[in-house]
Amino acid sequence: MDFKIIELVSRATSISTKQVGSCIKLLEDGATIPFISRYRKEATGSLDEVAVGQIKDSQEKFVELIKRKETIINTIDEQGKLNPELRGQIDSCWNTKELEDIYLPYKPKRKTKASIAIENGLEPLAKIIMAQHEENVEKRAEQFLNDSVECKEDALQGARDIIAEWINERSYIRNKIRLLFAKEAVVISKIRKDKEREGEKYKDYFDFSEKQSKIPSHRVLAIFRAEKEAFLKVKIEVDEVKALSLLATNIIKQNSTTALHIELALKDCFKRLLQPSMETEFRKEIKEKADIEAIKVFAKNLRQLLLEPPLGQKRVLGIDPAYRTGCKVVCLDELGKLEHNQTVYPFGEKGNKILASKQIKTLVNSFKIDAIAIGNGTAGRETEDLIKSIYFDRDVKAFVVNEDGASVYSASEVAREEFEKYDLTVRGAVSIGRRLMDPLAELVKIDPKSIGVGQYQHDVDQHMLKSSLDQITESCVNQVGVNLNTASKQLLTYVSGLAPLLAQNIIDYRNINGAFKSRNDLKNVKRMGAKAFEQSAAFLRIKGADNPLDNSAVHPESYFIVEKMAKDLKTDIQELMQSAELQKQIDLNSYVSNKVGLPTLQDIQKELAKPGRDPRQSLKEFEFDKHVRKVEDLHEGMILSGIVSNITNFGAFVDVGVKQDGLVHISELADRFISDPNEVVHLHQQVKIKVLSIDIQRKRLAFSMKQLD
Repeated sequence: MDFKIIELVSRATSISTKQVGSCIKLLEDGATIPFISRYRKEATGSLDEVAVGQIKDSQEKFVELIKRKETIINTIDEQGKLNPELRGQIDSCWNTKELEDIYLPYKPKRKTKASIAIENGLEPLAKIIMAQHEENVEKRAEQFLNDSVECKEDALQGARDIIAEWINERSYIRNKIRLLFAKEAVVISKIRKDKEREGEKYKDYFDFSEKQSKIPSHRVLAIFRAEKEAFLKVKIEVDEVKALSLLATNIIKQNSTTALHIELALKDCFKRLLQPSMETEFRKEIKEKADIEAIKVFAKNLRQLLLEPPLGQKRVLGIDPAYRTGCKVVCLDELGKLEHNQTVYPFGEKGNKILASKQIKTLVNSFKIDAIAIGNGTAGRETEDLIKSIYFDRDVKAFVVNEDGASVYSASEVAREEFEKYDLTVRGAVSIGRRLMDPLAELVKIDPKSIGVGQYQHDVDQHMLKSSLDQITESCVNQVGVNLNTASKQLLTYVSGLAPLLAQNIIDYRNINGAFKSRNDLKNVKRMGAKAFEQSAAFLRIKGADNPLDNSAVHPESYFIVEKMAKDLKTDIQELMQSAELQKQIDLNSYVSNKVGLPTLQDIQKELAKPGRDPRQSLKEFEFDKHVRKVEDLHEGMILSGIVSNITNFGAFVDVGVKQDGLVHISELADRFISDPNEVVHLHQQVKIKVLSIDIQRKRLAFSMKQLD
C-alpha cells in the first residue's frame, strides 16, 4: 500500500491516515462500500458510506494522477530533457493543473507560429528582446534575415511569436492568469442571429452575464445546452486591460526599445494562447462542478425514490390508464406474479363506465385484490375517479403511482425476459402494480435517467452519473436488504459482492433446487466463493429460515456471538430475539474481543430488537382536489394539496393533478432562509401549496409553501 496516497487522501478528505489506510486496504481486498460501512466499523473507526465513498473516489483520482506523472516523465525523458530538478518538480506536484503547466513546454505539439520562427533561426533574436538590454532592436533584427525571413518586420514578428509561446508556457504566469480568471472571469451568453423565436425557452440567457465563481449549476447546464443546440454564443472572459497589465508587471523589466515588442508579444500571447487556454480550462471546470452538483441532486432524489414506502406483499390490481385504447388491467399475487390481464374501456367514444366498473369489481373479487395501483399518466385522474366510485365488497385501497419510466421498462430486455408472451401495455401495467408493492425492487430494473427526477441528467458526464447512481442504488438495496427467495436478478445484482453472473446463478439454483432454506445454502451456488459470500450474505434475507438470524442483518461471521449471548442467558436464539427483557440483560462489554468491538456488538443488539426491519416508512393514501383537472382550472391565490414530483437546487416541483408540475422556488419553500430544498421537502411528500402565478403560454406555474402547513 502506498503511504503517500494514504497521506494525500487523508488530506483531501480530512479523515485520519489510520482510517484511510484501513479503508483502502479493505477496498483493495475486494470489500464493497456497504459492507465496509456496516460490518467493518472497528477497522475504519465507524466511517459511514459517504466517507468510505469519498476515500474510494479520492484514491482513484490520485492513482490516475500518478499514472499521468509516469507518462509525462517518460515523454520528457525520451526527448532527453529530463534533469534532476525537473524530475523533482514533477515528483512533488500533486495538483493536476500545475502538473500540466510543468509539462506544457515539453508536450509534443503540431507546428506553431513559434516553432516555424525557431526553424527560421529567430530564437536568438527572441532571446535578445527578452533580455531587454538591446538599444536598437530594429537594426539587430536585420542580422537575422535569410531566405525564409525577407525583412526585419518578419524577423521581429517571428521573434514575438516565440516570446508569446514562452510566456504562455511559464507556469507562474499561467497561475497568475488562472487566479485572475478564478476571481473575475464572467460567463457571457448572447442569442445567435435569427434564433430568438426557436430558442424562446432560453430567453433568460439571450443577453446574460454572471461571474463564473457564482453561477449556479442549473444555469451552467442550461447555457451549455443552449450553446450545443446552436441558440447561444457563450464566452468566459476577463477584462483584457487588467490581464495585460498583470502580464506586463511580471514580464517587462524596464522602459527600453524592446518593451514595445514585448508588449505586442504579451497582447498576442493573451488573446491567441492564454485566453483560449484558460477559457477551455474554466469551461471544463464549471461544467464539471455543475455536473457534480446536478448529479448530487439526482442522487438525493433517486435515494428518496428508491426508499419510497412499499405496500408490501399484497394482492394488487395494476391499471395503465388510457382514453382511446382502453385501460390495461393486470392482477398480481402477493409476490408480484401476473395472474390475469385484460383491457377495459371506460372512456372515449365507445367507452362504457358502467361495464368497466363491473369488470373491475369482478376482478377485485375473483383475485381477492387488496389494493389498486393507478398510473398517473394520461387519463389517470379520470381512472382514479372511476375506481373511487365503485363500491367494493371488500376493503380495497386505491393509490396513484408515478409511472415515469414504465414505458422504458416495457420495451426493455428485462421486461421481454419476464413477459415474453405479453405486449408492452401489459408489461407497463405490471410495472405500475409492482411499484406500489415494492418501489425499490421494481425501479432497479429501469435506467435511473428515465425515472423523471433530477435536472439536466442528459447533459452531465454520463460515466460520472452512472457511477454515482449505481452507488446510490447499491446503497439503498443493501440498506433495505433483499429477500433471497423472491428477488429478481436485477435486484440481486446490486447486492454487495454480487454481480450479474452470480445473481443469475442464484436464480438458476433457486429454479432447480427450490427456495433457499439457509444462508449457508449460498455456498452451493456456482462461483459463490468465500469473498462473495462474506460480502453478500448479511444483506440477503430468508423468511422462515430454521435459524432466525438468517432473516436479520446479523452477519453469519457473528452468529457465534448471538449463540453465546443466548447460552449465557440460558435461552435459545429464537426466544432471545422475541424477548425485550432478555435483550436488556445483555452486557455487551462481556463480548468485546480483539476481533469484535462495541460498534459491531451495538449493531447486533439493535438487530435482535428489530430483526430484518425495513427502514422505509409506511404508505399513505392521497387525493387531488376534485375540482382541479387542468391548468385552466387554477387561479392565483388558490390553496391546493400536491405531491413533490422533483427536487432541484433552485426549488421543488409539485404535481397538483393538472398534468403540469409547478415550481416552488427555494425562496418560497419556507419562511426562513434555506440553502438546500431537501431541508424542507422530500420526493413524493404530500404538501399544501398556494398558486402564485400561471403562465399558460410558457407552461410555467409558480407555487408557494410559505405560511402553509
